Amino acid sequence: MNGLRKIVDKIKPTFEKGGKLGFLHSTFDAFETFLFVPDTVTRKGSHVRDCVDLKRVMIMVVLALVPAMLFGIWNTGYQHKLAFGLTDWGFWNMVWYGILKVVPLYLVSYIVGLAIEFTSAQIKGHEVNEGYLVSGMLIPLIVPVDVPLWMLAIAVAFAVIIGKEVFGGTGMNIWNPALLARAFLFFSYPSKMSGDTVWTGGVARWAAEGKAFQCGEGLVDGFSGATPLAHASMDGLAQANTSFLDMFLGTIPGAVGETSAVAILIGAVILLWTGVASWKIMFSSVLGGLAIGYLGYAVGATDLPGYYQLVMGGFLFGTVFMATDPVTSAQTECGKWIYGFLIGALAVTVRLWNPGYPEGMMLAILLMNTFAPLIDHYVIEFSLKRKAKKVTIA
Repeated sequence: MNGLRKIVDKIKPTFEKGGKLGFLHSTFDAFETFLFVPDTVTRKGSHVRDCVDLKRVMIMVVLALVPAMLFGIWNTGYQHKLAFGLTDWGFWNMVWYGILKVVPLYLVSYIVGLAIEFTSAQIKGHEVNEGYLVSGMLIPLIVPVDVPLWMLAIAVAFAVIIGKEVFGGTGMNIWNPALLARAFLFFSYPSKMSGDTVWTGGVARWAAEGKAFQCGEGLVDGFSGATPLAHASMDGLAQANTSFLDMFLGTIPGAVGETSAVAILIGAVILLWTGVASWKIMFSSVLGGLAIGYLGYAVGATDLPGYYQLVMGGFLFGTVFMATDPVTSAQTECGKWIYGFLIGALAVTVRLWNPGYPEGMMLAILLMNTFAPLIDHYVIEFSLKRKAKKVTIA
């Protein structure tokens, strides 16, 4: 590591302002601060002195996403095996197939997103924003594995340019960029984001070509590529041979990283243990989902008990990794409770009472991103009025 530090220090003057490659200062700074803790220090005034900067926080989120990504890679191959009846496939066959399907999504996500981030930083003469380390990791995990790569590239460009750069970059954006990419895909190309054929690798291609996928003999009898949300009832889950345990473990069709509650909870533990994410938002979101889930169960809107809502669709993934985004979520402590509860409640409300859109988590988080500043405003106003009242009484 010392050798690498010496190499960086040796070439650093070339990229400083006034050097031969000074116009690439922002790009060089991005790579240097990614490898090493910045050497800037506070010389006066009070300041929190810590080695954990924004890049390190973002990297912790990326590490927390790794279990969901690894499980998603395996599950992509597993769902393909089930769909095409590939009885001779073992563990590594499924993993290799998943790698071939998921890695291109990551390549497109990071190449397109980082190219825009670096270009924007160079034009503005600013440091490269660190936020896309997380957004680039999230986007491939919340889309169908068979989404066309050119569509994904357009969605990533939309999310970075419209969702971040026009607002000033990381820390200034109103909405979660990863969810903006998914929303763009959902409303621009709905046939590629919903339906029974989009969630299992190879099935969409097989259906489009009207023939069997080259690795198998065609879809097995009785196979359904629909997610549990598409069935949305006890009878539907029973017909699809899907149990609560299947949904908890994640051995079901769905977006790459959203199926396994176990993998997501491992990520949640990492985020909470390191203090990166707010437990208040996670807990209150779960409470909101359970409250509306059991209300719907009580009034007959669904025959699924409320706890089923937590392991279906993207509820848990959104709660852990996107509702807790420190930039777009509520900042006040009381506001976090309100913000999280409303996300969980709205997500399940959309699921139960909007038959045209069974997955409500995306819309719930984006809507509450919009109202998070308003929630904080009224929480602060209420607190100030209460304090003023106490002073007056005293």
